[in-house]
Amino acid sequence: MVVDDSPFSLTLTTGALAGFGIRPAFTVGKGAEARRLLQEKPVDLLLVDTDMPDIDGFELVRWLRRSGPNPNAFTPVIMTASHIRRGRVTEARDCGANFVVTKPFSAAMLLERILWVARDSRPFLEVGDYLGPDRRFRHDDYDGEERRADMIRKKTMEFA
Repeated sequence: MVVDDSPFSLTLTTGALAGFGIRPAFTVGKGAEARRLLQEKPVDLLLVDTDMPDIDGFELVRWLRRSGPNPNAFTPVIMTASHIRRGRVTEARDCGANFVVTKPFSAAMLLERILWVARDSRPFLEVGDYLGPDRRFRHDDYDGEERRADMIRKKTMEFA
């Protein structure tokens, strides 16, 4: 499902997806309509614009994550944004989105993010008022040379 209040952006996004052989089952121009469809129809991926007049993307994703027994509650979500500040990226993460892509984006970038979300193995967590994919990205332990701060600390201890 692609949700965007701008007909131009909606056409560009669906066109980029079509280039990869992906035909969205639903293309929607209003958050309220998307909400209704998400209650009734199964969706594999949600691409949603952050700024819409009726229900913005953040509110839609928060609702989706908290929509109870709805199987779409765990659907991967990629948010798209024309103008986004660091605080809005944090808001996207905190509402339960899997990833944010800024506009204009290339078709290759969109495909890369879709593949990334498809491989994302982070568990869903419910912590306080948050429900969504684990906001932490785990990395394997560093097995290279010691970190500079550790080396400085050792040197300081040798001279003490």
